[in-house]
Amino acid sequence: MKLTVNGEDREVGARDIAGLIAELGLDARKVAVERNLEIVPRSLHGSTPLADGDRIELVQFVGGG
Repeated sequence: MKLTVNGEDREVGARDIAGLIAELGLDARKVAVERNLEIVPRSLHGSTPLADGDRIELVQFVGGG
């Protein structure tokens, strides 16, 4: 399936947002997700399906001092 992730076209095998986060090797606890201009709550990542052509924005929180 083809998605646009953070402005970059990608071919992915994931079928939902949780799968995409895992496929990209990100820590699900530290990622905020927007799908087609709508924020997806973390509690819905596993039940929010992806569709060909979706635009996904991922923001990863980084701690530090």
